[in-house]
Amino acid sequence: MTSRTGPPLWLPWWLAVAMGCRGGQAQNNPIVAATVVRPTEEAAVIHSLTVKRLDGSDVSLSSWAGRVVLIVNTASECGYTPQYEGLEALQSKYEPRGFSVLGFPSNDFGGQEPGSSEQIATFCKTKYGVTFPMFQKVKVKGNERAPLYALLAEAKGEPKWNFHKYLIDKKGRPVEAWPSAVDPSSPEIARAIERELALP
Repeated sequence: MTSRTGPPLWLPWWLAVAMGCRGGQAQNNPIVAATVVRPTEEAAVIHSLTVKRLDGSDVSLSSWAGRVVLIVNTASECGYTPQYEGLEALQSKYEPRGFSVLGFPSNDFGGQEPGSSEQIATFCKTKYGVTFPMFQKVKVKGNERAPLYALLAEAKGEPKWNFHKYLIDKKGRPVEAWPSAVDPSSPEIARAIERELALP
């Protein structure tokens, strides 16, 4: 008699498909791979933190509660600096639906953000027409990183370079992250934003 190597006969077909069972072990199944793991209600949220705008004024990140947010560590002299255009395009497209890009300049990678707050503000406005909120320079890696980036690193890993992107849900929880090379105009970012905007 030939022995079976597939899922047990009693296993519901939908569970067998979702598990991608072969010999009782989950395989590389596209259904499983595409599943987004939601953070728990107890997960750390950014809304408890206060940051400084480019003009030096304090603002609580709770100001963006109920909105989907894309947090990006920016730099003015980086090969990825033209991504400001794509970030501004996202802001323009999705802001009316409850979305915002938040830019956090950092000089941590290659010394590529050497300017003052005033210089950064002028550069962003005149070169790329940036309208989304920009904040004072912060440390985004290492032991001296800002509290915001400590939280983001704990949830989704530390940035490896400028223009690392973190998607934050309406409750202030990091849900996805993309490295610098993933352009803001990429379909995967658009899909994730659309998904989060559609959730309550």
